Amino acid sequence: MSKKTVAVIFGGVSSEHDISCISAHTVIENIDRDLYEVIMIGITKTGDWLLVNDLEAVSDGSWTNGKEMAVILPDRSFDGILIKNESGYREVHIDVAFPVLHGLNGEDGTIQGLFEMSGIPYVGCGVLASAAGMDKLTTKRVVAPLNIKQADYVAVYYNHLYNFDETADEVESRFPYPVFVKPSNAGSSKGVSKAVNREALRVAIDEAAKHDSRILIEETIVGREIECAVLGGEKVQATGVGEILAAADFYDFDAKYNNAESKTVIDPELPEGVRDKIREDAMAIFKALDGFGLSRVDFFVTNDTHEVVFNEINTLPGFTNISMYPMLWAACGLEKKELITKLIEMAPERRMCFNAVK
Repeated sequence: MSKKTVAVIFGGVSSEHDISCISAHTVIENIDRDLYEVIMIGITKTGDWLLVNDLEAVSDGSWTNGKEMAVILPDRSFDGILIKNESGYREVHIDVAFPVLHGLNGEDGTIQGLFEMSGIPYVGCGVLASAAGMDKLTTKRVVAPLNIKQADYVAVYYNHLYNFDETADEVESRFPYPVFVKPSNAGSSKGVSKAVNREALRVAIDEAAKHDSRILIEETIVGREIECAVLGGEKVQATGVGEILAAADFYDFDAKYNNAESKTVIDPELPEGVRDKIREDAMAIFKALDGFGLSRVDFFVTNDTHEVVFNEINTLPGFTNISMYPMLWAACGLEKKELITKLIEMAPERRMCFNAVK
């Protein structure tokens, strides 16, 4: 039986480019080479698509010096990637695309749309779930009918960004400081700030506006940060839970990736019923967003009443050494290689819009 070819796509133009490269290295080295051939495609920070031939180049960044262009076209007369070098063009067949892209153009439904147009099966959530899950305001609105507790919030749109006093008055009438200010579309806590007073709120809004024109200002939930991993399509499974112990005031980008004091705890002690509630809510949210493949769903458990509060969903979670998603599945007995094989095998099962094509 011939091996299938998987194209792993990483890097990208988002602020999470470097994290994507780290995740991709983990994914690539854990793809079962007895089952799959691997093609690596790196997208530079300026949006150039390059063929990558050396796994170590993914880690050290030297892949960006590559000379061969490698792109996926929306033209369905192709069934793979088009490679261009000094000798000309050649087409390479691929069976599955595996995007390991976080943030803008990778996790927000855009590249998923390209896969749909091309007719190439792909790993992970589709256009709708990716776009809605990446946008925090949209996610809140999708989850609201499920009667799952969420933090109260004020939405700030582009045309209101310069009406600061009006925005601040609304925030202060709704909940006390401190508040959290987040870009609606951003990942890895980029652009997220904690504001303890009105002046800090102004600074936080300015920072969030660097990442998106739609901003979320949330009440503070005092509690533990708990995460759950989800896997599936028609049938959805959830892991146990993990806890984030941030070595900072909150789990921002530096606390996640640059502070060795931040810890993750698998299967922490929780009050009776809380673990099951988190797992049930995680699967319900995944289904409501039309999730497919993988997602990590994040919650708070309040310190006083032990109430479960939904925070956000990540439809393309990290695969770094400190990433919760693969660690949670490993705790269930599903190690990285088997987990990645499952994700690849699921890709052709998707109910893609072209159904009978190819």
